Amino acid sequence: MKMDAALKPSRLGLLALLSIFGLMAHAADLTVSAAASLTNAFKALAPGFEAQNPGTQLLFNFAASDGLLAQIAKGAPVDVFASADQQTMDRAEHQALLVAGSRRNFVSNVLVLVTPATGGLPLSSLADLRKPEVRRIAIGRPEGVPAGRYAKGALEAANLWPAVEPKAVYAQNVRQALDYVARGEVEAGFVYATDAALQRDKVRAVITVPTETPINYPIAAVAGSPNPVAARRFVDYVMSPAAQAVLARHGFAGP
Repeated sequence: MKMDAALKPSRLGLLALLSIFGLMAHAADLTVSAAASLTNAFKALAPGFEAQNPGTQLLFNFAASDGLLAQIAKGAPVDVFASADQQTMDRAEHQALLVAGSRRNFVSNVLVLVTPATGGLPLSSLADLRKPEVRRIAIGRPEGVPAGRYAKGALEAANLWPAVEPKAVYAQNVRQALDYVARGEVEAGFVYATDAALQRDKVRAVITVPTETPINYPIAAVAGSPNPVAARRFVDYVMSPAAQAVLARHGFAGP
């Protein structure tokens, strides 16, 4: 049967179609759910990963670690999970939500107490949070935000939680706690050192808060990932010297 000339594709057109289909076959979005404190650092390292993996585009979902885990447990199409604490990643592992053997600790952080940079109170110890002039203290909700759990643990260890709890202004994630302090809506707040560094003109870190356990961030490929090979590549990439250099520039220390 002879094809009508108007419908017969040219050789050039056919090659173009094949090229388009080839690009579609190789193009892939890689969804990374990561703790809110990683927002700036992960956005900064994305171009390096994408350059090494042509056709793969990183899509980020930043929020409190516990909320991200809940999304994954409900079947959200996530490829990689990066948490701000071990407890959340332990729960992910116990629920069989991770690719076995893919979990790695990739950075560490410290908790700090911050005050507004302008007009902030002269706090020099956690015990100063008892002062009546400290009326509101921003803290991540302990049952859902790792930074809040670290802060509550430190305050309990210092026998200060009963005095601080009535003053707590709970945040949905650590960046929200930072914003409360930066806007002068609270007298003090608990955030990570990397968060405080983002707004040096608006907040001042006055105390490094001791935590019972080191603040190490784990990352892992998610079981059932739509792109398992690329997911492992991203986990490997964040451990690479190039990515570690980016993370260091954003204030994170090595694992």
